[in-house]
Amino acid sequence: MATPTDPGAARKAGPEPRTGRGPSPLWTLGLFRDELVTTFRRWRTIALLGVLAAVPVLIGVAVKIETRDGSSAGGGGGEGPAFIAQITNNGLFLVFTGLAATLPFFLPMAIGVIAGDAIAGEANAGTLRYLLVAPAGRTRLLLTKYATTMTFCLVATLVVAVSAFAVGALLFPLGELTTISGTRIGFAEGLGRALLIALVVAASLTGVAALGLFVSTLTNSGIAAMATTVGLLITVQILDQIPQLHVLQPYFFSHYWLSFADLMRDPVYWDDLVRDLGLQGLYAAVFGSAAWARFTTKDITA
Repeated sequence: MATPTDPGAARKAGPEPRTGRGPSPLWTLGLFRDELVTTFRRWRTIALLGVLAAVPVLIGVAVKIETRDGSSAGGGGGEGPAFIAQITNNGLFLVFTGLAATLPFFLPMAIGVIAGDAIAGEANAGTLRYLLVAPAGRTRLLLTKYATTMTFCLVATLVVAVSAFAVGALLFPLGELTTISGTRIGFAEGLGRALLIALVVAASLTGVAALGLFVSTLTNSGIAAMATTVGLLITVQILDQIPQLHVLQPYFFSHYWLSFADLMRDPVYWDDLVRDLGLQGLYAAVFGSAAWARFTTKDITA
């Protein structure tokens, strides 16, 4: 059993809250900081970020090899992976291609692993009870876990974008961009749109994060929670490709993921982007509430 002098318990407990009151804001920030440090120091997290960073590198190298004789890369079009056809003209398009390539599986899989392990992993390691010994409250702890997962969403997305930008700048020219609508925009504006796209992609993963957190409250096995979350993700992706389910598909959390390509239109098409963000908010509210209801009434035995 951990004692007050146990370094692991001290890290988990965070700064000492004020006596006679609920946890102070400083204590809550300390808990959030400790969760971030714990999450990003795990080898599993580092490996996930490494894989995400490697995807744009592989795409960039493959396009460079394919086009070294002057031929064009990929196919035409304008949305999603078809951005690959523009990489040789402007390396900034590698950012859009990298996000489009990782969003259907790699990014949500990484989020599912982190979210699925949030509560179940603590229970499996026997540290969940120690976290609840400090007067954080289950609601505060759950919100901290979700905030940590959402921070990982943002970091993971930016890792892909930064890696793609670095490789694109190294292997291909940079300059003005041609939008999907055929208009020309300056490099600075294109870079701003790339950042906005990365933020939209991160926001598009809030539904997966809430779903994974809910699954994590249902079991004491981190592996089971991660596998279930990733399994649900794959299942929804498959169902989203079946034409006979077209009536249900607009309600799948993955249906509007690639709508970020509309940010590369001039003017920007906002309809699908708004639908995507609204749908993610709905999933976050429903599964976040379900996670709270489950966790606050759960018998903690580990």
